Amino acid sequence: MDIPADDNCSRKPLIGLTLEHLRRVADECGLPGFAAKQIARWLYVKRVVSIDEMTDISLAGRERMAALYCVGRMKPKSRVLSVDGTAKYLFRGVGNRDVESVMIPDADRATLCVSSQAGCRMNCYFCMTGRQGFHGNLSAGQIINQVLSVDESERLTNIVFMGMGEPMDNLDAVMDALEILTAPWGMAWSPKRITVSSIGKLKELRRLIEQTRVHVALSVHSPFSESRAGLMPVERAYPLRDVLAMLREFDWSHQRRLSVEYIMWRNVNDDRRHADALARLLKGMHCRVNLIRFHAIPGADLRTATDRDMVAFRDRLNEFGVTATIRASRGEDIMAACGMLAGRERGKPGEETESL
Repeated sequence: MDIPADDNCSRKPLIGLTLEHLRRVADECGLPGFAAKQIARWLYVKRVVSIDEMTDISLAGRERMAALYCVGRMKPKSRVLSVDGTAKYLFRGVGNRDVESVMIPDADRATLCVSSQAGCRMNCYFCMTGRQGFHGNLSAGQIINQVLSVDESERLTNIVFMGMGEPMDNLDAVMDALEILTAPWGMAWSPKRITVSSIGKLKELRRLIEQTRVHVALSVHSPFSESRAGLMPVERAYPLRDVLAMLREFDWSHQRRLSVEYIMWRNVNDDRRHADALARLLKGMHCRVNLIRFHAIPGADLRTATDRDMVAFRDRLNEFGVTATIRASRGEDIMAACGMLAGRERGKPGEETESL
């Protein structure tokens, strides 16, 4: 995608603003109220990269707007392609930490995995993002920019919030991004094309479920509280049993899907005892379990489960009536697989991302 550069804009970006916010922009710039929908269409449907392209807004109005705002689109800093067709993009983030997003092709599908934070506060033992520490929340504009600025943007079919960061830890920006993605004045995507993952921040996860219709993916990784707490410290603040009890309050049988994400480690959580305990926890819930191969990361003494044990685990869950599948691994050769996203400490001297 060719995003021409103009001035590495220091003005306020328009990308990421909801219709309510754009109405304030219109008022501030002396534009009629209906101009907010015009601006939204230019940003999210026509995908312009400069205010000058918004030709149904008066020249004087565009000049007033350009004095205060820029579109705010940013090119990716780099793109790396896997042997399996997966593409990993590096975008400027916050706090001197870049962020990564991953495009995964699969037959007629093209799924973009987007980041919501630079780093992460959750400190999961098995995750490279968590090991780099927390550097800051992405804005709604930085989230939407990932969708608009990858090479495959026009043919994307699905979006998953499973990149760097915990979406529930930056929920306001994530909610604004979801509104832009799904609203008729925005990109008008069906919420059934979007999945948001979480490790289980209870209050925020409830808000997401109550206020949107997107699919939800819950990271579990162990059915036993003490073991899960060793892998995911969030278990001590938000026990899995409490999160599942909240999720049971909602109907997952129509129009939206609940997935349980379960990374499998050899001799840690891959035996029949774990399968039986997980099946008991999920009994009666309308959900699907995704069994995920682990990809080694520096500093973690964990190994992936064998294919034989993963198949046995899947079959055991299915025997209990719990739908389980083994997720195909993608992009491991470019460090784009689950848990491997790390970004970059900081850009090279003199390297900048162009903003419009």
